[in-house]
Amino acid sequence: MSNIDPVSGYQTYDRPPGSARAVRQHTAARRTALTVCTITDIAAGLLGMWILLFLLHANRTNVFVEFVHGTADWLAWWSQDIFTMDTEGLRVVLNYGLPALLYLLIGHGIAARLNRS
Repeated sequence: MSNIDPVSGYQTYDRPPGSARAVRQHTAARRTALTVCTITDIAAGLLGMWILLFLLHANRTNVFVEFVHGTADWLAWWSQDIFTMDTEGLRVVLNYGLPALLYLLIGHGIAARLNRS
């Protein structure tokens, strides 16, 4: 059912009882999903940035490089030395790329599930 708002002149629609609550819950779920996506994207981005900095032989005494390396180590603590290759570049790509990929898959999966509810 629709009505005309006398102040604005716009058409308004009557909502069924309880729909405002459903809209608030849906909005909260979408915000939570966005937060989860953002956090996992940042984590994966930092891991990817460390891989890139390592492969490009960045100066490890630089403050920014130290920060990225420390953060990547903290994020990938559980996957350290899963792969032990002779080629150090490949070892870094695999040991830091695996958690980046898993964070993205799990985080975006959780966000998709939240958006469906």
